[in-house]
Amino acid sequence: MNFCRPAVFIYLLVLVTQGRAEAPPDPTKLGPFPVGVTTVVLVDHSRQDEATNGPRTIPTEIWYPATDDAKDLPKNRMSDFLFSGQVPSLLLAVKTGFKVKIEEIDARYKNLAVRDARVRQGKFPLIVFSHGNGGMRFQSTFWCDYIASHGYIVASCDHTGNSAATVVNNKIVIHNSKAREKHAADRPKDVSFVIDTMLRYGKGEDSRFAGKIDSKQIAVAGHSFGGYTAGAVINSDKRVKAIIPMTPVFGPGVNEEVPMLLFQAAEDATIGNEGNARARKYFDDAKADKYFVLIKDAGHFSFSDMGQFRPDFGDGIGKGKRVTQPDADIDYLALDKVFEITNSYSTAFLGLYLKGEDFYRAYLEKNQFPAEIDFAFTPAAGKTTAKPEEKKEAVATP
Repeated sequence: MNFCRPAVFIYLLVLVTQGRAEAPPDPTKLGPFPVGVTTVVLVDHSRQDEATNGPRTIPTEIWYPATDDAKDLPKNRMSDFLFSGQVPSLLLAVKTGFKVKIEEIDARYKNLAVRDARVRQGKFPLIVFSHGNGGMRFQSTFWCDYIASHGYIVASCDHTGNSAATVVNNKIVIHNSKAREKHAADRPKDVSFVIDTMLRYGKGEDSRFAGKIDSKQIAVAGHSFGGYTAGAVINSDKRVKAIIPMTPVFGPGVNEEVPMLLFQAAEDATIGNEGNARARKYFDDAKADKYFVLIKDAGHFSFSDMGQFRPDFGDGIGKGKRVTQPDADIDYLALDKVFEITNSYSTAFLGLYLKGEDFYRAYLEKNQFPAEIDFAFTPAAGKTTAKPEEKKEAVATP
């Protein structure tokens, strides 16, 4: 399946006419587009929600390529994700949970996005990100921002009742830790409903996104319980063409046909060695193209923004205890390096499998960070791929 050759041919023709050659885009670098972000509240009237005694309601964040004027506009604040402080009980819940004032987080908060910036012209693949157990829709902006800058629309919902805290009809809904089986059933349905809604937006239901969503190129990523969600949704929603689970919690089941990039943290104290073994078995059993990245000195929350909430959060942020060597201390790998590894491999993976950008194959099929990661790549049974050193084509940046 080599659907990218026309794009490569056109670019090579441009090179000939211009008399110059350009290097392939570097996935370790930020993409060419400014990033916008907006909040929407999605209501699935086909499902009744015990958490709210009403239709299933999932606040959702959308990151997207923005117009160039966004480069000069103020960046989004963390409190903007909390409905700009309009629900005091939600601010109190965050302050209590993280033991830090919202104003302190805002003062040091870093992200790329501009709230409600204009959406750029173009048609972009759709990615749905699923947060972890007790997480939040904005828990991994390091990833959502970065991916959007490379020309994707990224939607991430609060899984109401399983998020740390969210707001439905101006009332706070907190995490129900006793309803895990229900959450496991709700989550894939939430993701599919987000896809349904985003595709309707692309058809004109939301004029900002009209004509700008590629309905044929969809992927799902997720952290922890969100990694499980990515694996579960492909069993019921065949629109999903690729998945990126990060430190996932997996149950039984086999990924028969969907390409996968799986991230693990060797020192994950949340799911531990047993959880990592289950995730590795899921990877080993998968039948489609699959890529495995084990970050040696990372922990469970290395794949999140929790370091912006509390620099001593632990289990991947700051200091902790090793899982691979009981009672041994660890200074977890710097988050900037974890983010570089995660973002670059994700950019290459999505570029190859959603956009058909074959030049990313050379990056994707090799261990680019041998000091920090263990790496494995296995193509689908019966499939061969060009070796990275054999790839000669030069390609343009977006």
